[in-house]
Amino acid sequence: MAAAAVAPRPVRVAIAESQGLMCAEEVVTERPMPGFDQAAIDGYAVRSVDVLGVGDADSEDGSGEISLPVMGAIEAGARTPSRLQPRQAARVQTGAPMPTLADAVLPLRWTDGGQNRVRVLRGVRSGAYVRRTGDDVQPGDVAVRAGTIIGAAQVGLLAAVGRDRVLVHPRPRLSVMCVGGELVDVSRTPGTGQVYDVNSYALAAAGRDAGAEVNRVGIISTDPGELRETVEGQVNRNEIVVIAGAVGGAAAESVRTVLSELGDMEVTRIAMHPGSVQGFGQLGRDRVPVFLLPANPVSALVVFEVMVRPLIRLSLGKRQPMRRIVQARTLAPISSVPGRKGYLRGQLMRDQDTGEYLVQALGGAPGASTHLLATLAEANCLVVVPSEVEEVRTGETVDVAFLAQRG
Repeated sequence: MAAAAVAPRPVRVAIAESQGLMCAEEVVTERPMPGFDQAAIDGYAVRSVDVLGVGDADSEDGSGEISLPVMGAIEAGARTPSRLQPRQAARVQTGAPMPTLADAVLPLRWTDGGQNRVRVLRGVRSGAYVRRTGDDVQPGDVAVRAGTIIGAAQVGLLAAVGRDRVLVHPRPRLSVMCVGGELVDVSRTPGTGQVYDVNSYALAAAGRDAGAEVNRVGIISTDPGELRETVEGQVNRNEIVVIAGAVGGAAAESVRTVLSELGDMEVTRIAMHPGSVQGFGQLGRDRVPVFLLPANPVSALVVFEVMVRPLIRLSLGKRQPMRRIVQARTLAPISSVPGRKGYLRGQLMRDQDTGEYLVQALGGAPGASTHLLATLAEANCLVVVPSEVEEVRTGETVDVAFLAQRG
């Protein structure tokens, strides 16, 4: 399945829009950062030799104090060059350019804060509290490497080196649609035998949570001509397509017949539950991965979590596309379907005293629980039960996959 990941072509975006995306270029700096010697703290710019030994009881001069005339104040952003004379000081703000000859900054707390003349209570060494030219980045240094996921620090560094745009791998485009004669949109009142379209909304939200750019198409016609036109259009403009309700039943069979005209499509039974019956194919000229999911919303969401979400994460360049797995001790027995790997919703907790993870499965017995969407909404994890295990006893350890944090 990982081999089917289709990464969109890199695009250049504003750095404010690049967060969470993978950098697609080596961003090389053209100028040093900082571009000039600057004060790293509010205080007084001085020549360190003029205050050497002040406040040091072991020095030849003892711990006596000295005072220096203040030649003026230099604010952050000042553009007029200034020069310090021997045995002078200049009041400086954090980020202010250092005057010529000054090689250190006296913090305010080591002085009396004088305006015209400052009393020095303690000396400083050369380079103290000064950010030298190029301390952070030198010309030719790589500020952000290709393949790096851009976070807050990378956005800040791009801004610091003067880049307003950056080449990135964009979010994969995901199209979500549903089939089913029983479905109506949430804007309408369902009649007899009709139900609301849950899947297109839930799966679109899951796609956004995974990091995709989502197009929720909603309910689509099963008329062969209209269906082919709709799916073909979505395949041509997206990197991943998800169709819910296209497995199981005569209607789903006709859908699969149409899709097979666009490429390779296979529906099979996977040794997992819920959602054991599912389909996958690669359609269109670019062989875009297309997933066929069950009509049941809980099963559809679980299949999306297990099969589709990792593909989205891989397309984003994530090194670890799977959810974090921890081991937890069960608080009650957990039943599973023999011969199928179980992905059962649950609530994960942590013992405050021992730090041990504890898990409570939700939904009751298998089969009866797969349609309970409310319990999935309460879940913060999926309990992963091996296919050879039919029941996990209270107190046994199981693998648990974290779901997205709520709130």
